[in-house]
Amino acid sequence: MLPVAILAGGLATRLGPLTETVPKALLPVAGCPFIHWQLALLAQQGVTQVVLCAGHLGEQIQDALGDGSGFGMTVRYSFDGAALLGTGGALKRALPMLGAAFFVLYGDSYLRCCFSAVQTAYEKSAAPGLMTVFCNEDRWEKSNVLFRDGRVLEYDKRSPRPYMRHIDYGLSILSTLALQRSPDNAAFDLADLYRELATRGELAALAVDERFYEIGSIGGIEATERYLMSRGRI
Repeated sequence: MLPVAILAGGLATRLGPLTETVPKALLPVAGCPFIHWQLALLAQQGVTQVVLCAGHLGEQIQDALGDGSGFGMTVRYSFDGAALLGTGGALKRALPMLGAAFFVLYGDSYLRCCFSAVQTAYEKSAAPGLMTVFCNEDRWEKSNVLFRDGRVLEYDKRSPRPYMRHIDYGLSILSTLALQRSPDNAAFDLADLYRELATRGELAALAVDERFYEIGSIGGIEATERYLMSRGRI
């Protein structure tokens, strides 16, 4: 299984005072810090290598998780440094730890899709990147992907179009080649990279059926907590 980069360096401003002194990854959800739920799920998927891209209050996450051995995996850390690098810049900084290709997972997402199926689809695509997409139809958030025949034809997180029925599910695979045009040690948004890849016809896609859960908003936390509590175990 490919290594997983978890993007957990943002300020989480949508959560207000909840994340002023605690990073979003450590917010308690269904009785455990959310990152514990994420790592337990990754372990169940067969993931053994995780690189956590940390920024705001990231040292707290490192103190809480250590080397990841408690989850049966190895966790390493890539810190933004003095200035936040955004999702794209943080990922570019972490490349030396990740190898030729790797999963990218948002730090506020809990995703029940099959990671091995995603990896197989990526390997068959021969594309530098693959995005998992979900037929959302504006149900939970605004749909932002035009998807057809195993490709992302259009992706626009900032200005989604009415004809877009799918949404970025929160799990992708990228090769180091996909980031070769991106600047070093500079802040940029991963959404811009995805849009550029789609425009060049270089972003494969796999549609998944399991809905996504996230803790990026109060409503998202509540829905995720209900789901996790219904499972009854980490």
